[in-house]
Amino acid sequence: MNIDDFINNFAEQFDETEKSEFLQETTFRDLDEWDSMIALSIIGMVDEEYDIELTGDEIRAANTISDLFKIVSNKK
Repeated sequence: MNIDDFINNFAEQFDETEKSEFLQETTFRDLDEWDSMIALSIIGMVDEEYDIELTGDEIRAANTISDLFKIVSNKK
């Protein structure tokens, strides 16, 4: 698992946001398209792609995509 693949998988959960917006330091909750449905999609993506259960509390604890990646990596 690497950060670039994680960012690409993360970005695929969004329909209207340009891929160029997704960087390690992106504060994902500041994205216009971010909402609770996207959060659920991220939880599903992490489960499907990485076989890791991510909680809503863990998403809330993360500020950037990199933070979220670290949480997922630490569960591996």
